[in-house]
Amino acid sequence: MQFDDALAYLLSLGHETLTIKLGLRNTETLLAALGNPERSYRSVQIAGTNGKGSTAAFLDSVCRAAGIHTGLFTSPHLVSITERINVDGAPVTESQFARLTGEVKTAAEELVARGELPTLPTFFEHVTAIALLAFARERVELAILETGLGGRLDSTTAARASVVAITSIDMDHQEYLGHSLAEIAAEKAAIIQPGVTAIVAPQKKETFDVINRRCEAVGVQPRLVGRRSELPAVCSGELLRTTVDGRAVVSFTTGSAKYDEVTLALRGLHQIDNAAVAIAAAEALQEHGLGISRAAIIQGIETATHPGRLELWPGPPRFLFDGAHNPAAAKALRDYLDEFIDQPVVMIFGAMRDKALSEMMSTLFPSAAKVILTTLDNPRAASIDELVAALPDELSNSEIVRTSNVSEALQRASEITTAKDVVCVTGSLHLVGEAQRLLQKPDREGGCIPAG
Repeated sequence: MQFDDALAYLLSLGHETLTIKLGLRNTETLLAALGNPERSYRSVQIAGTNGKGSTAAFLDSVCRAAGIHTGLFTSPHLVSITERINVDGAPVTESQFARLTGEVKTAAEELVARGELPTLPTFFEHVTAIALLAFARERVELAILETGLGGRLDSTTAARASVVAITSIDMDHQEYLGHSLAEIAAEKAAIIQPGVTAIVAPQKKETFDVINRRCEAVGVQPRLVGRRSELPAVCSGELLRTTVDGRAVVSFTTGSAKYDEVTLALRGLHQIDNAAVAIAAAEALQEHGLGISRAAIIQGIETATHPGRLELWPGPPRFLFDGAHNPAAAKALRDYLDEFIDQPVVMIFGAMRDKALSEMMSTLFPSAAKVILTTLDNPRAASIDELVAALPDELSNSEIVRTSNVSEALQRASEITTAKDVVCVTGSLHLVGEAQRLLQKPDREGGCIPAG
């Protein structure tokens, strides 16, 4: 199977989110048919609404700094689907991805033919199986798995990780996970199973109470991050200062060590909690027999990368990409813009129609000198009319440019942006990915211009 054929097959299974089918049976049956590759290495699973991808990136960087042979599974991707499956910090090749997809496709079709599955597994179930199989073939020592949606019934839960982490929980994907914080928290907290080590980021009281009840029910003592506690491996961070581009310099304290003057590689003050969760998870892995030194933890936190999250490309003009896709993420981006961006902001905004559009707009648009609305090549994307209809009353008279696609949005931005401005592309990681595909990456002299 060639890469284009593999991608076409996966896309034929239906859109990743629109065809989502929560439940573990398909994934567990498929993994069994593949020889249970997930049992050949340790796993860490990370769930949450915001910050789980950044936490996974921090932890992967720490483990690689320690010389651990790692696999990292994240979603969604920005430009190529191969970005979702990383081994030792590099995406699998297109040929590897195609070969593994062919194996998983054959196994899935045989299961359906034998009546062991009623239908083919979904896109995400396939890709999860491809990732877990890739990690087994590469003989990784540790797989770090970002939960796709929820936790209790997410495909990554089939890996039965021994260390789990829950990052900040907020309202998102209510159509799948529930219409209250408590319901959403219950879905995510269900990754805490008897015998696991559970790391928990700072939470709202309502959310924490749900997580704590889950821990009590399964006999697990949670390790809390960012708050005073007598529990083991607690990790808290003290902000010392910030760099000019918005990176926090922090001293972290855990039950067993202190990490002084650590400059977080990822921008934004919200990354302090994500880094603290990663440090607590790294110390938990030490207890599970993996050799991770204090120096490796510091190096990993200071060198992690996570494209599309407060990612700056040099100018002129500078581009800031952030996939802020819900109100909490929009608030984190707004805080960053207010504190660290002094130049006028031209904001390109597009989002999915099932998001809290008005709330996100109310948070983000006041920080922009000019706003360009656009729609995406995605069946879930909000149309321009839907975006305009969602404009809060206080923004209805604002000067807002409407465009019919991302290419047009970038062209309009190039026409109205000066060399001193910052172009902020936000509202969806899908928008960030589409924009980055259309832009040339910065060259040695800097500068981003539309490709073509």
